[in-house]
Amino acid sequence: MRRTLYSVFLALALAACQTTPAPLPTSRPAGGSRNRDVRITVRTVAGFEMVNVPAGCFQMGSGDGRRDEQPVHEVCFAHPFWLDRFEITNAQYGSEGPFPGADLPRTNLTWYEARDFCAQRGGRLPTEAEWEYAARGVEGWHYPWGNRLEDSRAVFDKNNQLQPAPVGSKPAGASWVGALDLAGNVWEWTSSLYRPYPYNPADGRESAEAEGERVHRGGWLSYIDYGISGHTRFRRDPNAPDWFIGFRCVVDN
Repeated sequence: MRRTLYSVFLALALAACQTTPAPLPTSRPAGGSRNRDVRITVRTVAGFEMVNVPAGCFQMGSGDGRRDEQPVHEVCFAHPFWLDRFEITNAQYGSEGPFPGADLPRTNLTWYEARDFCAQRGGRLPTEAEWEYAARGVEGWHYPWGNRLEDSRAVFDKNNQLQPAPVGSKPAGASWVGALDLAGNVWEWTSSLYRPYPYNPADGRESAEAEGERVHRGGWLSYIDYGISGHTRFRRDPNAPDWFIGFRCVVDN
């Protein structure tokens, strides 16, 4: 029954959701200048708890990071959007991945499976710019909570015991918009093809049909503090699932 409903909704949703995000605006939208000025807004959309990411601008990338994180450049969002507060769980997906448990993140999915699940519920995968903005905010914090690594705020190499934790297990690690586990727990697929900066959604990197490696974000094993930073980029064949790559979805305002 679940598969039948999934197929029906997917057929209807894919046509509406496989669109390229709008080009970046040429003028800066109005927005706060500090992460802490933002009022966290949470609502349930189609049964999923989501947080509002406001319109605004931030500096994408890192001058101190790897070459693929440069040049640092401004990215603006003219409209707010809704982002899943948590990574998609086994229970929400409807089946378990390699780590059993209803509240554990659903991993080991191809990029296409993650994309289609978001489309089925009327959403899409976040672009890597949206993901980084939700993680770092208008101030461009290194981590979702600030610029200093604090072990108690994330599930990562030093404390993960070689497996993910239930989603939202580190509430002190919430980002400026209230999203959990944007640092650590598992990596997360984004919609974006892996291409050089500056980020430009109109250059083909957000094509749902184009072939090439897709970006995943968030960090997990063997990267200690660097891998869970909000600006670090990873890439993978979209047909190659991984035990430690999950996802979350975006719904446009």
